Amino acid sequence: MKLWGGRFEKDTAKLVEDFHSSISFDQRLYKHDIAGSIAHAKMLNRIGVLNDQELEQIVSGLKSILEDIEQGKIQFRVDAEDIHMNIELLLTERIGDTGKKLHTARSRNDQVALDLRLFLRDEIDNLKDLLVKLIETLLKLSTEHLETWMPGYTHLQKAQPITFAHHLVAYVQMFLRDLGRLKDARKRLNVSPLGSGALAGTTFPLEREFVAAELGFDGVSLNSLDGVSDRDFALEFLAAAAILAMHLSRLCEELIIWSSGEFTFVTVDDAYATGSSIIPQKQNPDVAELIRGKTGRVYGNLLTLLTVMKGLPLAYNKDMQEDKECVFDTVDTVKKSLLVIEPMLATLKVNADVMEREAKRGFTNATDLADYLVKKNIPFREAHALVGKLVLECTKRGCALEDLTLEELRQISPVFEQDVYQAISLENCIKKRNVIGGPAPEAVEQAINKSKEILETLKW
Repeated sequence: MKLWGGRFEKDTAKLVEDFHSSISFDQRLYKHDIAGSIAHAKMLNRIGVLNDQELEQIVSGLKSILEDIEQGKIQFRVDAEDIHMNIELLLTERIGDTGKKLHTARSRNDQVALDLRLFLRDEIDNLKDLLVKLIETLLKLSTEHLETWMPGYTHLQKAQPITFAHHLVAYVQMFLRDLGRLKDARKRLNVSPLGSGALAGTTFPLEREFVAAELGFDGVSLNSLDGVSDRDFALEFLAAAAILAMHLSRLCEELIIWSSGEFTFVTVDDAYATGSSIIPQKQNPDVAELIRGKTGRVYGNLLTLLTVMKGLPLAYNKDMQEDKECVFDTVDTVKKSLLVIEPMLATLKVNADVMEREAKRGFTNATDLADYLVKKNIPFREAHALVGKLVLECTKRGCALEDLTLEELRQISPVFEQDVYQAISLENCIKKRNVIGGPAPEAVEQAINKSKEILETLKW
């Protein structure tokens, strides 16, 4: 008979049993379920529901189950539905009727809410470590390329010259924000729902704060209805993970473009690329492409849970069983992406000479030429138009702005002097942009140092 089967006259249909069961995926919560049960048992002992001998039996039995699960000795039962019922049945089989006392003053509703919070807290910590390592790798790479010139783009068209370090530090800022979002999500989820019962708490004099402290929570939920039906913490994690995945995807898109034969700005290490089954010369950026592709499933998990939750009345509904696969898949996907992108970046070969060559093409110094005219007291709009005419002429002739002679420049405006060539040199165009957030090596170095300081504040 089911643990809840007292009111039923018929057994559950086999088809329903398979459909209803969540043990195939929620068995991942076994550590957290056992940790929560041990804390709950200790509290039951404090309020007199369990005596000392019963507490010792339960704790010892749960620890032995944990050990057997980790050694692969346990075969979970589908007919026991979920990880909570499986562990309770195992415990009762091992220690007898004392095991039946464990569920006093507890529902699976507050139990699963607790387990999922514990699981997510652990996994956010794991993701934090991986994200910190990625940020540190990007900062190291940035420091090595403070004077590696490259073209900056808008609309994927060459726009202005920057440095490779400047480009990388842009991603550092994105990932620092991601780290902040994970930290915030962790803080908000770190509240214990245990003691909420099915929806209305319990008549037992629970010491909820004791259990919360035992499990490392900052406090307890203040409403039993909300305690069992809240999945905001999961949604907030999924949203933070979706934004993080988007940033990873953008970086991978650039790596894919940069490693193409049309760019060759970088070369991906062979260990993080694959070949073609038919085309011998291919070195495909499959790792970057997969990270980019997997972003879609992370988005899908967020949308799935938002849709599940959007119409649910209080309190718990079985629909909420759908939360776990979304969370588990997102954790796995983002974790794998972080694990593989960091060494791919650490082993990246940067073709600085190609970047510099391309930065000198495409009139990336045109804005600086307009700025030069402005400094000669020509209004910016007029300067913009004059440089536009020069670019058009150079385009027709197939030359760069700096290839024009001083005499040719003066035909457009008499204010041009010999110093114009220094003003529009690639190095000057970058180094003169020495403002906070700018691409000048000195400014980027300051940004790197500031980012390191921010990173320390975001760790926990």
